[in-house]
This record gives sequence, C-alpha cells and structure tokens, in this order.
Amino acid sequence: MKILITGSTGLIGKHLLDHLKGHNLILLTRNPKKAESSLNHLALPHVDFIPDLASFTDFNDIDIIINLAGEPIADKKWTTKQKKIITDSRCVLTEKLVQLCLKSTSPPRCFISGSAVGYYGDNGAQNIDETTEILSSDFAHQICQQWENKALQAESEQTRVCILRTGVVLSPLGGALKKMYLPYQCGLGGPVGDGKQYMSWIHIDDMVLAILHLMEHEESKGIYNLVAPHPVTNAIFSQTLAKTLKRPHFLFTPKIVIKAILGEGAVLLTDSQRIRPKRLVHEGFKFRYSRIESALKQLLS
Repeated sequence: MKILITGSTGLIGKHLLDHLKGHNLILLTRNPKKAESSLNHLALPHVDFIPDLASFTDFNDIDIIINLAGEPIADKKWTTKQKKIITDSRCVLTEKLVQLCLKSTSPPRCFISGSAVGYYGDNGAQNIDETTEILSSDFAHQICQQWENKALQAESEQTRVCILRTGVVLSPLGGALKKMYLPYQCGLGGPVGDGKQYMSWIHIDDMVLAILHLMEHEESKGIYNLVAPHPVTNAIFSQTLAKTLKRPHFLFTPKIVIKAILGEGAVLLTDSQRIRPKRLVHEGFKFRYSRIESALKQLLS
C-alpha cells in the first residue's frame, strides 16, 4: 500500500514507522534532510520525504493517510500566539489533506487523523466514552473539535475517517514519561495537587497497534478513544512510578505552582479525565498493557 504520513518524526510516528516497512511510505515533514537523518536507524526500504503537498493535485494513488502532525501542546505556555500556532499546525494542514481527498476520483480508502482526550475537559470521576456529549469553551476542547471537524469532512462512500482521541502516551523515548523520569529517579517525584484527578494513559505499543487495527479493519470508522481500559488517579500513577523505580514518594506539586508555570495549559495536568476505550474493546482489540503496573514495569525495565 502507499501511505502518506504526517508527524512521522514525532513520538508516535517514529514507533509506527517500524511496523510499516513493507509499504510504500510518503513522509510529509518540514525538514526532509533532518527527518531522513533522525529516521535513518529504521532502515526504511520504500520511503520518500516531501516538504509540502505542492506535488499533489489529488490523492488518487494514495491508499491511506495517517495525519499525526501538530505543534506539541504541553511544551510552552498558551499565549495568544502559541494558541494560533497550535491550532494552525493541526487544522490548516488537515484542511489541505481533506481538500486533496475531495478532489480525487479514487480517494484514499482510510483517513486516520489525530485528536486528544483534551476534547472531554474536566469530568471528575465520571466514566467517559466516545458517546459522551461535551459542551465546553476550553481551548483544549475547542482545538480538538476544530481538528476533528476538519478531518471528518474527508468522509465519503470511498473514504472512512478514524479520529484518534489520544491519552497520555507512555514511552521511554519521549513524552510525559521521559520528562518525569529524572525527578522521580532523584526521589523528587509526586502527584500534582491532591492527586485525585484521573489520568487516561496508553502504552506506546498499544497506541501503534490500535492504529494498525484501524487501518486493517474496514468496518472501523468514527471517533476512538486511544487510552488503556483502566485509567488511574494522578496519585496512583505517581505512587506506581516511584515504586517501579524503587524511589521514595512523599513530595507533591501544588496546583498553584503548576498554574504559575503553565498558565491556562495547567489543565493538562489538573483536569480529571476517566476515559474508556469503549469502541476499540467492542471491536475486539486486545491491549497488551491494560494496567499501569505492567505498563510501567515493561517501559522502565
């Protein structure tokens, strides 16, 4: 198959590419030379790096699109300028991809596009699944909704669209776990605030296998929560991480400190999201790591 991928140099993209070596890959990246260098260790046999979509007038020869590109949402404070960068990096590119799909007489049969559990906002201990209705003016919700709405416009009788509402992806190579590793290793880790807020997470292996599941199953379409079946509170996650690393666990970070550092973006750590992957489970997807204890043990071994 010929697969066009955006965001291929990100945490999920790099891991996914290792499972797609038998396919013809087109990787859209702002810096092809840098991307080629960073992915060189994968020894991809059939790959083209492109800096933009200028060479395409349609997507008639593309079988699948996997759209994972987007400015990291947690790396900088959410200033007005940064919010625009975050929004444009997702929505502008997605709209271009959709327009090329719509111009095709034989469009891609599957369009997989990213989103995040930030769509759901703060819901305390309430169990959330893909059917839960959410009305919110929060930035995280608004950006996810805009991004999803753009991608869903590609849906037709020929193209099925799958939206990935992704939780905290756990990987030793980057993301949240890598940022937490050093302070916890030094005995300085602990929960945020009282730690009662729920955290919906997913092991990087399950994240990639779920994307492959959606690629391969022709009946799969619509919204999917890409999270493990058993979300945990921030306190339990913190205790489990410290225990796995055999380090002390007695500190905590007051919410006021997080808000001072991240501003409005503090919601990424303080909102409570107890989210279930109802649709994946219903389709028979089997998680390798459904419990946080086994996930962290494998990731940190």
